[in-house]
Amino acid sequence: MNNPFTARNVLLTGAGGSIGSAIAIAIAGQKPRALVLLDHSEQNLHQIDFDLSAVPGGTARSPILGDVCDPALLSEIFEEYEPEVVIHAAAFKHVPLMEKNPIPAVQNNALGTNLLAQAARAHGVSTFVMVSTDKAVNPRSVMGASKRLAELALLRWSSARTPMRAVRLGNVFGSCGSVVPTFLQQIAAGGPVTVTHPDVNRYFVSLSKAVELLLSAANLTGRGGVYMSDLGEPVRILDLAHQVIENAGFEPESEIPIVMTGLRPGDKMAEEFLSDHETVAAPGSEGETLRLIHTPEPTHEKFDALIAELQEAADRRDLADVLDRLCRLVPDYQPSETVLALRKNAAPHSV
Repeated sequence: MNNPFTARNVLLTGAGGSIGSAIAIAIAGQKPRALVLLDHSEQNLHQIDFDLSAVPGGTARSPILGDVCDPALLSEIFEEYEPEVVIHAAAFKHVPLMEKNPIPAVQNNALGTNLLAQAARAHGVSTFVMVSTDKAVNPRSVMGASKRLAELALLRWSSARTPMRAVRLGNVFGSCGSVVPTFLQQIAAGGPVTVTHPDVNRYFVSLSKAVELLLSAANLTGRGGVYMSDLGEPVRILDLAHQVIENAGFEPESEIPIVMTGLRPGDKMAEEFLSDHETVAAPGSEGETLRLIHTPEPTHEKFDALIAELQEAADRRDLADVLDRLCRLVPDYQPSETVLALRKNAAPHSV
């Protein structure tokens, strides 16, 4: 199988994030013709550009400060750099923070993805891969709903010439803001370590495995779609807290206390990779590690009409209209009380 990155122009969004930077380094080692790094964090962009300067081979790279919500910038990037491969890792991912900022979550994760996918198709990109999440399944958070809408945007704009694939991942060990670094910070401060609920569990994947799955998606041939991999059994967060405390050389409870804080807005007791409306292809039919998910999607006409209305509502910062269109596009989404309270208390055309 041909390497999809060698001697090709590659656009990587969210290039300075935890997953994005690991992908950037992996791709740089495969000798692309050029690597375009897009990120809206100046510090993150500077850091990944610096890190790549040490990668043998001297890959030509172009660090660009900006985001996927800027259609004029996207036009400039596609016209000037002519990317043949797009890896879309840019996303707002912190569930409680996005519950308090639902419009930016929708703008960045969903509307930005839609703009990027449209631009990629218009310019004949040969491969498009997006990082998705198990939180997109039966979402209870605006972050999850926005990522589900991002999946639908890829399905809308995917074509035989430009196949677009989303890969659903669980929580990524070691990513910025994830639970293990949080536990370590709390342990370093002497505790307590906070867990939302004694029975809450999550699927986890290592950073290296996440990168491997995303690069595997770029290697697939044929159709686009939403994909998943077998990530094993979910991990109970309380058990993980005990393990991290013990690995740090302390005794859980006696030396480092553990405090239950209660589920946060948008949290679920357990995540899942398939909804009741989805089925997954048999093992091996779509490659060794990734399996295609057969998932419902709106007609192109319905999607185009609602996404245009959603964009207009977000531009007006009309949260009630944003939630209405989001729920119509993602009917399994159940907004949290936090988001509903924001909608109720919002002044007209504002958050």
